Amino acid sequence: MKTYMAHAENVVRKWYVVDAEGVALGRLASKVAAILRGKNKPTFTPNVDTGDFVIIVNCDKVVLTGKKLEKKYYRYHTGHIGGLKEIQYKTLMATKSDVAVYEAVKGMLPKNSLGRKMLTKLKVYKGAEHNHQAQKPEVLKLV
Repeated sequence: MKTYMAHAENVVRKWYVVDAEGVALGRLASKVAAILRGKNKPTFTPNVDTGDFVIIVNCDKVVLTGKKLEKKYYRYHTGHIGGLKEIQYKTLMATKSDVAVYEAVKGMLPKNSLGRKMLTKLKVYKGAEHNHQAQKPEVLKLV
């Protein structure tokens, strides 16, 4: 029995638009990461980027369950000595909700060059408008 192995030049990519209004952050990130990776296709190959493009709109209306707004922190390091910064998710969601969604999806992708390539196919917007109408994206319903 032969095993099908996808090649990068033969991959057909689609565009999807996801409305994040009222969706939990983790559930949204896991579904989007699976599409970016290509796990929703029968031609999925782990060592080839077979994923599709994803546009996330209304990311400022994404929901965090429980007390995560008060207890969860976004941490990053500036690179200088003692440069660990942390921002409470309540503040992050109010000011930079697109960064919160982007980082959540980034954390669910592989931590290598293939994962960084997959992340370039993610587009995140705070409002309901995006500038990718020419690609004719399909509306993806997250249930």
